[in-house]
Amino acid sequence: MSLAAGTRVGAYEILSAIGAGGMGEVYRARDMRLKRDVALKILPESVATDPDRLVSLRSNIPSVNAARRSSRSRHPIRADAHASADSRG
Repeated sequence: MSLAAGTRVGAYEILSAIGAGGMGEVYRARDMRLKRDVALKILPESVATDPDRLVSLRSNIPSVNAARRSSRSRHPIRADAHASADSRG
């Protein structure tokens, strides 16, 4: 699934493709709620429907409290995961 610039995925607007691999495609996108650029990963169906892979991926997304704590310590090579969503409805 390749997404064109301008495509909306939930609260995100696709700006450009960054890369792709076995775990999905990554796009530069704009979070329209927070008005900031983010990296948005789109999982392929084979990953999105595999319960074991989803548990592994979701375990890397911090709780709200952990996200608040980590937002206080910024590092130029660390990426923060802010949300997980299912776009299938």
